[in-house]
Amino acid sequence: MSDGIFIGLGAPDKDGGIPQTLNLRRANRHGLIAGATGTGKTVTLQGIAESFSALGVPVFLADVKGDLSGISMAGSPTAKNADKLVARAQEIGLDNYSYADNPAIFWDLYGQQGHPVRTTVSEMGPLLLSRLMGLNETQEGVLSIAFKYADEQGLLLLDLGDLQAMLAYCAENADSLSAQYGNVTKASVGAIQRQLLQLESQGGDHFFGEPALDIHDMLKVDEKGRGYVNILAADRLMQSPKLYATFLLWLLSELFETLPEVGDPDKPVLVFFFDEAHLLFDDAPKALTDKIEQVVRLIRSKGVGVYFVTQNPIDIPEDVAGQLGNRVQHALRAFTPRDQKAIKAAAETFRINPDLNVETAITELKVGEALVSLLQEDGSPGIVQRTLIAPPRSRLGPLDAKERAIIQSISPCAGKYDATVDRESAEEILAARGQAAAAAAQAAKAQAEADKAAAAQAKVEAKQREAQLKEQARQEAAAAREAAKPSGFDKAIQSATRSAASSVGRQVANELGRAVFGGSSRRSGGIAGQLVRGILGSLFK
Repeated sequence: MSDGIFIGLGAPDKDGGIPQTLNLRRANRHGLIAGATGTGKTVTLQGIAESFSALGVPVFLADVKGDLSGISMAGSPTAKNADKLVARAQEIGLDNYSYADNPAIFWDLYGQQGHPVRTTVSEMGPLLLSRLMGLNETQEGVLSIAFKYADEQGLLLLDLGDLQAMLAYCAENADSLSAQYGNVTKASVGAIQRQLLQLESQGGDHFFGEPALDIHDMLKVDEKGRGYVNILAADRLMQSPKLYATFLLWLLSELFETLPEVGDPDKPVLVFFFDEAHLLFDDAPKALTDKIEQVVRLIRSKGVGVYFVTQNPIDIPEDVAGQLGNRVQHALRAFTPRDQKAIKAAAETFRINPDLNVETAITELKVGEALVSLLQEDGSPGIVQRTLIAPPRSRLGPLDAKERAIIQSISPCAGKYDATVDRESAEEILAARGQAAAAAAQAAKAQAEADKAAAAQAKVEAKQREAQLKEQARQEAAAAREAAKPSGFDKAIQSATRSAASSVGRQVANELGRAVFGGSSRRSGGIAGQLVRGILGSLFK
């Protein structure tokens, strides 16, 4: 196995041209490919990527313009500019130059030009989602609370529907969540929901769901020991720059979290090319920039090399640029003060070559030429050399639809990601809880209404019983009064008794008066007899 990748032939010295070789043991120290539009960056990227593949190193690259798909097919002597490529190969001494294809796997967030690429909302995490939706610090804090609560409650956040349901729950329970986790306002939740709808309209809903991407599917080699070239169709994705940048940063983060520590292997585990790299840093908050710098710095020990591809080298923040050991600088144009600043900055990053005025050379480079500085065996940067870049052996240009379909059909990942899976997660669980709560509330309401009706009926029945008792008492009182009235016989007895009593009273009074004041005893006996006869006579009238 070769110990390096031939990048091109440097300026001649007394022994001829100086080969510029990328040391495989230092390939995970990252790199930069920069240059203005039309200076040959994409061709350089394609040549380096296919060389890694030939040496058994899997590659990931984003196909921004749609023409990198040709790396899966061998070049042709009848292709446009084929004669120029052959002439360049001869000029730099590539006597064994021949056309060759490369094993490739196509990926597409939208599932149209390759296997769908998905991840779950939980795996993306609140930091990257906040970046993706452009949230402020307050809104990011609320989103973090939603994630924390979902994690504690065992609620899976798989797709955007789950996140929407979780945010709706947070809005409904803002007071209780605020007491436990910190301030949660309905206004902040509403702002996040609006941004989430905007993300969905940009196609972000295609990215979230299951089956989620297995990172190890991007680390495959074919039966010949060649590393697969993973090509992300990014022409449509570039219409949503934040989604593009966030996806690639997520992919780097997944590689960092998934792969084991390997130190400095004989060759990289994976080489990652990040085209249009400036999109990763445009308007990025410091927390995100710090994360990018951390991932780039630490992922080296996982055996992953990251190569940023951009027009202007000053697009890369200094903390990140300082991690990029292998550099290929194509021509820059000094049309504006910013261009001049970029030229000066690029010149200062190279190890000085006393025989080369770097600032002048950057503006004079032809298409296919570049200033190259690569890490040496001991890890030190090589002296910058003006270099004629080796031509690729694969096709320069895109595949047609039929060719892409054939490559797709023989992919080692065919059928694995095509059908979506929608298992029970936060959306379904919260919906079930809501339905259960609604049913319980409805049952409680029905019970309350039943209790109220029962109480009203009991009140009516109590009144009826009270009225019945009153009526019964009245009737009993009337009956008692009726029963208390004397009969005709009783009335006669009472009348006779009263009459007799009255007569007797008079007679007794008279007799008493005579007894007291004097009178005949005979006469007294007569009176008693008369009294008895009077009473009997009254009774039998």
